[in-house]
Amino acid sequence: MRGSAQPVPIKLRVNGVAHVVSVDPQVPLLYVLRNDLSLNGPKYGCGLGQCGACTVLVGGRAVRSCCLKTGSVGERSVLTLEGLGTRAIPHALQAAFIAEQAGQCGYCINGMIMTALPLLLRNPGVDAAGIAAALRHNLCRCGAHVEIVRAIARAATGAAKWRHV
Repeated sequence: MRGSAQPVPIKLRVNGVAHVVSVDPQVPLLYVLRNDLSLNGPKYGCGLGQCGACTVLVGGRAVRSCCLKTGSVGERSVLTLEGLGTRAIPHALQAAFIAEQAGQCGYCINGMIMTALPLLLRNPGVDAAGIAAALRHNLCRCGAHVEIVRAIARAATGAAKWRHV
């Protein structure tokens, strides 16, 4: 990593909780989420923003956290997979992935869910073709795309009732 700036205190709101981290503002958000805040939902995949494994919501928009500088987050809230639901009470989208067995190795699931969430909030009636188009830049090396699209379509049936994030 290139960062040579001195660490500075940076305020972040992640999953509804305020944090202050002392890091170089150029450090990718992914590293802060995983290393400083111990959140393992976002994964390091390619480091180039091309695979989607590191996707989180920043200000309600899906972004690749491996390419977003922590210092550029500002006042926008960050939502990771851990902020959606719990093991006991998963979010409807997480529950649909479980019901459809939509993951083999599970590495891509974070990116798939965090990309699908704002899609379903904007367009709860989206069809399978729209889901596939939205996920076109998310990679799944296991080939579970059929199950993933089916899970998102299943969740879409109740998406109009979800709270906005």
